[in-house]
Amino acid sequence: MTAWIPGWDDFPPRLLEFWTERHLDTLTTLRPDGRPHVVPVGVALDVEQRCAWVITRSGSRKVRNLLAAGSGGAPVAACQVDGGRWSTLEGSAVVVHDPASVARACERYAERYRPPTPNPSRVALRITVERFVSSSGLL
Repeated sequence: MTAWIPGWDDFPPRLLEFWTERHLDTLTTLRPDGRPHVVPVGVALDVEQRCAWVITRSGSRKVRNLLAAGSGGAPVAACQVDGGRWSTLEGSAVVVHDPASVARACERYAERYRPPTPNPSRVALRITVERFVSSSGLL
């Protein structure tokens, strides 16, 4: 296991490739009572805006967990695995509702996965990445 703190202008090529390949991720948020809530999601890395995005519906448990934590953001972890390769990004997330941010998140999602279906209750989670922890072959 190795760790890397983002220097967004000098992203390790293998790590960047892994985070742009199509992989399902899990997102961990904390419930108000402190228990972890882990769900499958698509995570879209955004090197230009130096963050990661998750799109979801406004009433989801993950959104409620983040809103309960307050406006300053809440700790999250997103993990993906492909055989012996794995990586977890750790950081803090906020829920964003503004059309420009949600559109950006959808664009990034579409680049990694496929265009999302329309959803009038869609919001985005903007993750400020504090570090990546990965299998040794990615760093």
